[in-house]
Amino acid sequence: MPSGRSRTAAGPGVGGPWPTTRLAGVNARRRLAAVVLALAVPVLSSCTVNFGEQTDQPYNPSAGVDDRTGEVDVLNALVVSGAKGSGTVIATLVNNNQTKSDSLRGVSGAGSDSSVKVTPGGKTTIPPGGLLNLANDGRVFVRGARVVPGNFVSLTFTFQRARAITVDVPVLNANSSTIYSGVTLPPGT
Repeated sequence: MPSGRSRTAAGPGVGGPWPTTRLAGVNARRRLAAVVLALAVPVLSSCTVNFGEQTDQPYNPSAGVDDRTGEVDVLNALVVSGAKGSGTVIATLVNNNQTKSDSLRGVSGAGSDSSVKVTPGGKTTIPPGGLLNLANDGRVFVRGARVVPGNFVSLTFTFQRARAITVDVPVLNANSSTIYSGVTLPPGT
């Protein structure tokens, strides 16, 4: 470059100035794009925050209903019916207390199903941090006009220590699937 001349003083094509205005425009667009992207990512990804997404909820692929609101969880509760008007209550009762056992004191009809007759039997103790599976260890039989496959029956599970839990359980036909073929049904069904 000739002496006495600076790059900025030269004209285009003669070692001329770098196109600072073009570079400044490109840099400005890049900065703008980066800012928009930085702001868009949290906004676009936050549409699923705090809406109780199903992926955040426990899901048990079963026919029964769950209630996890107490110190004892009632899981997969349902009635298996072999004949119209009678059935067996099955559920898994999970004691969330890790130091003290609890026990099932009873099961009864609730609300419009308060006339349902319940005959309890089998084991009732739920060990600390353990479970009681009524399908295997309990014998809770129910009888009533609404104990018919396809209906829901309101039942209240009462415990020695934990608060009582009322759930609307489905009534399933024992003969519609081999899954419930091993469930002991009430006598006379």
